[in-house]
Amino acid sequence: MDQHPTPHTELPDGDYDAFVVDVEEIGPQRVHLTIVAGEHKGLVVTIDASEPIGTFVDLMGMPATITVTDGQPSVSIDR
Repeated sequence: MDQHPTPHTELPDGDYDAFVVDVEEIGPQRVHLTIVAGEHKGLVVTIDASEPIGTFVDLMGMPATITVTDGQPSVSIDR
């Protein structure tokens, strides 16, 4: 599922392997992901999803891909 979220950190254009480390479900859904490889390995990225992409239980620990194109990020949960 792709989302076009608002990131709380800026990343250069590219694809980033990540996994979900936390999900806030009160108010707009916030997904916290850790980048697992490359130059930004270990960086925690917080993304506000425009629509809920799953529950805490569904998303916690799931692998994901963050894709940044023209400065616009999207996240895909690898289910």
